[in-house]
Amino acid sequence: MSEEQAIRAVVHLYVDGMAFANEPALRKALHPRVAIIGNYQGAVEWMTRDEFIAAIVEEGSAPPDTIPLMEIELIDIEGDAASVKVVDEFAGMRFSDYLSLLKIDGRWSIVNKVYHLHR
Repeated sequence: MSEEQAIRAVVHLYVDGMAFANEPALRKALHPRVAIIGNYQGAVEWMTRDEFIAAIVEEGSAPPDTIPLMEIELIDIEGDAASVKVVDEFAGMRFSDYLSLLKIDGRWSIVNKVYHLHR
C-alpha cells in the first residue's frame, strides 16, 4: 500500500466513524492527543478525542444504507507528515476538515483537525 493509500484509508475510517457513530473506528483514526478545533454555533470549539467521540456517539448513526460524503480535495505528504482537506457531512451539516496526520510507529494517525462549518 502506498503512503497516499494508507492516508486515504485513515480518512475513510474517520469519515465512516463519524457517519455511523463507530467509536472503535474513530479511536483508530484519531491520535489520543488529537485537537479538534473550529467555529461552531458562533463560538470557537476546542475538543479532545474523547469529547469529540462522545458528541458523535450522542448524535447517533446514520441509517445503515447511507453512503457518507467524503470528497478528498487535497493530500500533501512530506516524509512522515501529511495534510488532507476533506469535505464531509455530519448530522445534516457540511464541513471542510483540514486534517494533519503524522506517521507514528509505522501507522498514519490524525493528530489535528481544524474544521469549517458551511452555512
